[in-house]
Amino acid sequence: MRKNLIPVSAAVVLLLVASARPAHAVSKEIIQLQEQVQQLQEMLQHLQQSNDERMGVLQHLVEQTADNVNRMSQTVNALQQQLQAQNESGGKIDQVAGQVQGVHDSVDELKSRIARMDKELQDIQSQLQNVNTAPAAGQAAAAQPSQQAAPQALAQPQAPPVDQIYQSGLRDYTSARYDVAVGEFSDVVKYYPQDDLAGNAQFYLGEIAYRKGDYPAAIKYYDAVLEQFPGSPKAPAAQLRKGQAELDSNQREAGIRDLRNLIQRYPDTPEATQGRSKLNGMGVRITAAKPSAYKE
Repeated sequence: MRKNLIPVSAAVVLLLVASARPAHAVSKEIIQLQEQVQQLQEMLQHLQQSNDERMGVLQHLVEQTADNVNRMSQTVNALQQQLQAQNESGGKIDQVAGQVQGVHDSVDELKSRIARMDKELQDIQSQLQNVNTAPAAGQAAAAQPSQQAAPQALAQPQAPPVDQIYQSGLRDYTSARYDVAVGEFSDVVKYYPQDDLAGNAQFYLGEIAYRKGDYPAAIKYYDAVLEQFPGSPKAPAAQLRKGQAELDSNQREAGIRDLRNLIQRYPDTPEATQGRSKLNGMGVRITAAKPSAYKE
């Protein structure tokens, strides 16, 4: 009887061992999955912390740049008052006017920096949203891999952000690399024709043409600013420079007319003060004389 029980007991033990192996294997897989989930959570926390630090730095830079813009605006106001106080001296006016234009250029550069940093903040926020939605996107990609491959293969390269192109153009312009700056400002106008920076780019294209002595091209670019971007901060300068380009190309009547238009349309600007000084130096009335009534 005892001899018969030994084989039966051994069979029961073997059966229990065989049934326990799958349960142990499943438990091990669960532990591995839990470890992977924990690693993913730690990676997400690290990414969140890193992005929070980057956003904090960028926000601080935005605040600093905004303070610089405010100081630049105060400098412009002070130079404008100085310009008006020295209205009797044409040479001094030209000198101060050059300082005003330089400050305007610096303000444009600071605004571009603010726009670029704002774009970086938006990219960081988008990155966080993409991380949060990554599991759902992964499932969708796994479900339809063939449908997503085609659009990516057909995707065309896009132009860089407008502020990036404009910033590069402004930097090359201030460094007198005019040929390079022409290409960059032209790209701003080509790819972002409705953006406000396109008006600034048109103005600097006119400035480059003016400095090269190509007055017809300069006048064309200044006209583009006045016609397409009449509310642009560069509009008064474009009106002034157009008049100067016309005078330099022996178009006296047209130059006088545009300087008078400058004074009429933008009377309280530094450019209007320069226009008045220019007309006074030429011995020309600030406003056109009204035609007298004809009497027989």
